[in-house]
Amino acid sequence: MKNLMQKMNPLSKNEKGATMVEYAVMVALIAVVAIAMVKGVGQNVNNTFSKVNTELSTATTNTPTK
Repeated sequence: MKNLMQKMNPLSKNEKGATMVEYAVMVALIAVVAIAMVKGVGQNVNNTFSKVNTELSTATTNTPTK
């Protein structure tokens, strides 16, 4: 039993793999948030340009011609 514990002791002190997994999870969460924000902002920009397009179309059709 003591021999098994001595073999497993270095494994418990090696945290490189765990740290890498933690960073990967953080990067994944940041990516999800960034994608959600870009999607939301993109929809707002699209709505704004649609409103501008509608206003310009309305303004050009309602202007008197010479």
